[in-house]
Amino acid sequence: MSTRVGVVGAAGRMGIAVCQAVLAAPDLELVVAIDPASAGQPIHTLAGCDAATGMIAEDLSAAIDAGAQVLVDFTVADVALATLRFGAANGIHVVCGTTGLSGDAIAELSQSYADAAANAIVAPNFAISAVLMMRLAEQCAPYFDNCEIIELHHDQKVDAPSGTAVETARRIAERRAVTDSGDFGADPTEREVIVGARGAKGAANVNLHSVRLRGLVAHQEVIFGAQGQSLIIRQDSYDRSSFMPGVVLAIARISAFPGLTLGLDALLDR
Repeated sequence: MSTRVGVVGAAGRMGIAVCQAVLAAPDLELVVAIDPASAGQPIHTLAGCDAATGMIAEDLSAAIDAGAQVLVDFTVADVALATLRFGAANGIHVVCGTTGLSGDAIAELSQSYADAAANAIVAPNFAISAVLMMRLAEQCAPYFDNCEIIELHHDQKVDAPSGTAVETARRIAERRAVTDSGDFGADPTEREVIVGARGAKGAANVNLHSVRLRGLVAHQEVIFGAQGQSLIIRQDSYDRSSFMPGVVLAIARISAFPGLTLGLDALLDR
């Protein structure tokens, strides 16, 4: 039996890519597409969605009417939080790739989904290569003296630094804490000629730098340094299709992961 899927923000760039992926997966069924800005338009008018039927819906209540079992959300933080709350309240699983959710929001959702009849997966990045990049950075963390992260995204991304960069720094810091390596040394820069030139300060004193350029999709470099040597780990998503295998995996496996799951790692390990 196919899993019945709804897509929130269906007319956005990521939303269209998710709709295409669901339509292409033999064990998934696109039963509702939700996007207030495009409500009332036929779903088949979305690029690559010629096989879809029905109209784009205005609000989340359409997911109940359509019998959706899983909602996928790649929107903005306030919309995603509403989707996640809706899923917990109505017994509908949610796969969320929207970044920018606050720590308080995550704590609230963790409690909500602990008591809910549905599960949620929230991940900063659904590209398998990005998950592996973070894992590699985590493993390398204790062996170097300094680390900086450069994340590069398209010019319409609204938040900076990216959720992936923040999560990478957090995992590096966690690994250094476990191995008693401590934080990296303080930034030796004594004077910024232009304020902000050294980026933002992430966990473990990792400097985070954000690039926003037309033509990019999603890219990240983790640069480690030690005496006489450096190591660069780079991940590139050249097209939004790179996120779709991870999204389809999350949809397929979400029922097996009770409560709120952060990141794709748990899904790859089981």
